[in-house]
Amino acid sequence: MGIFVFLPLVLPLTAWPVARLAEQRLHPRTATVLLTGVATVMALCSTLCLALLMVVGTAQLPGNPLPDGWSDPEVRASVPRHEVAGKAAIPALLAVVATGARALLRHGRVRRRAHAALRGLPSTQVAVLPDAEPYAYALPGGPRERIVVSTAMLDCLASRERRALFAHERAHLAARHHRHLLLVQLAACANPFLRPLRTAVAYTAERWADEEAARAVGSRRAVARAIGTAALVSRAAPAPTLAALAAPGPLPRRVAALLAPAPSGRAWPSVFTTVGLALWTAATGAVLSATCSANSAVTLLLLLQAATPL
Repeated sequence: MGIFVFLPLVLPLTAWPVARLAEQRLHPRTATVLLTGVATVMALCSTLCLALLMVVGTAQLPGNPLPDGWSDPEVRASVPRHEVAGKAAIPALLAVVATGARALLRHGRVRRRAHAALRGLPSTQVAVLPDAEPYAYALPGGPRERIVVSTAMLDCLASRERRALFAHERAHLAARHHRHLLLVQLAACANPFLRPLRTAVAYTAERWADEEAARAVGSRRAVARAIGTAALVSRAAPAPTLAALAAPGPLPRRVAALLAPAPSGRAWPSVFTTVGLALWTAATGAVLSATCSANSAVTLLLLLQAATPL
């Protein structure tokens, strides 16, 4: 294996070009699904790589509770500086678990508090709260999912802009954008190299909802005005994994995209274009990462079978 055992840790770098090109050139729906999938696969592979490096590098160290047979000499010989890599993998893996758990806990806590704050209100799709602070966001939760908006936000928008706001938030709920946002958030916790994909998905998910709102309202300019007005007066959603009309990010780019013609609905560009070549490069990186991690997992499974009666 040699240095190739470390590929799952660094291959997320190959996704940076596609993240930039996808958010600019692909339809927002395609870009969101693609980048979420690439980020999830690469995050799982890099986390598995860290776990395997820890087992291989530390199983035979004095005082380690792992069985010695879990670290075969031939496997250790194929990992450059296996003891150093194994020791370094321990704090790295702990950091991945800790940051991922914290992100999950925060997401769950924010959702519980938001639903608790709406307790007692009528079970309608839209919850209008009498609040002097302007805000609006989509609150998922299965049968309890709602659009939360304050009276201050509604007062700032014209009638058609309100329709655009509600259409935008309904698009977030219908497409389950909170799942995409949570997955890329966890992926960025697993591997810092995936943070550009988290930023890109946060943008493309909003663009996806923008396009759906423009189609529902029948006016791209009305959605652009609603975004601009909401951005000037409102605060962001209570958590980065909850979608909102005025989500933080490149708002001028969203407005400019709405003032331009609608993006093409073609799912995949030709491989002979710059975007297509970049997408194939990212897909190849994800496949290589998965292959390397799977190869290491099979090796570890064979070692476990040889060392312990499974």
